[in-house]
Amino acid sequence: MDKGVEWQRHDCQVESYVLNSNVPCSDFIRDLHFITRPLSQEEEHYPLAFIVTVHKELEIFVRMLRAIYMPQNIYCIHMDAKAPWEFRVAVQRLVHCFDNVFLSSHSETVTYAGFSRLQADLNCMKDLVTSNVGWKKIVNLCGQDFPIKSNLELVQYMQSKEWRDKNMTPGVKQPVHMSHRTKLQYQEIPGSHVVSKGLKKGPPPRNLQIYFGTAYYALTRDFVDFVLKSPVARELLEWSKDTFSPDEHYFVTLNHIKGRYVRDICVYGVEDLPWIINKNSMFANKFESNTFPEALDCLEQWHRSKVLNQTAVPIERSWLLATQSNSRGSRDFSSHAGA
Repeated sequence: MDKGVEWQRHDCQVESYVLNSNVPCSDFIRDLHFITRPLSQEEEHYPLAFIVTVHKELEIFVRMLRAIYMPQNIYCIHMDAKAPWEFRVAVQRLVHCFDNVFLSSHSETVTYAGFSRLQADLNCMKDLVTSNVGWKKIVNLCGQDFPIKSNLELVQYMQSKEWRDKNMTPGVKQPVHMSHRTKLQYQEIPGSHVVSKGLKKGPPPRNLQIYFGTAYYALTRDFVDFVLKSPVARELLEWSKDTFSPDEHYFVTLNHIKGRYVRDICVYGVEDLPWIINKNSMFANKFESNTFPEALDCLEQWHRSKVLNQTAVPIERSWLLATQSNSRGSRDFSSHAGA
């Protein structure tokens, strides 16, 4: 952030607004500052698909969604079946206002480290492949993530020579200290936890080498078709049902066929922001509205400013989260790009 510059936020109290507002969708989208047009031809011609799994933190989810939202993309929201009723109603209200945002056709009762977490992603994948949107890659997130790259930067990164036709599924051969996850049988207690059954598992199908990595990914459309249709993928999926945290080995293992902290997750504060921004990752996890709310306020304004500074189209005033004021008077982004 620039020193000596004050920001005057125009944002409403997001959570209370979503919970209590009965205004028309057009006002709802305007008041929540969603971007309503593609910001460049490059982005318009390379639509992305997003899977977002949510179960709490409505404030964080709405602010994350508006940060990643672009009208040419498509968004599948998997709402945990155990989410509170008020949260479910609010998310349904939000989703109803967008043609390209929808709830997964089937909701899982998601258990941390259980097969249900993987199944939630697969449910959304099945929905997304039937969409009329010609998305190029699919990215999965949780409701407490927040983007660091703009949509334009994501598109450029995914079209780069390094990643153009490749999946992003970082991982390594399963380390010895992680081998218990796939060599022992586990049982999921729905909505609660996963317990070991104390029994050994058989080897993976077709003598596959198991890889271990992050549960987050960016996958090509061809690979998603492979995941949903290949006999090898189905066999690995069936074998994975009684493993521990199969979402951390399933996609990365399949990706090798074709060629962070785990539980002690860091909740970011303001002091972490320079490191997050300079690291130049695609997304950061995680944020909480009750722990360090000012961290998300600053990161959100930084991100929206970057997005609007990169746009090739006139900026609409409703897209502004804040205006700047300093000793030389106040200014905003409305003069940029001919707006």
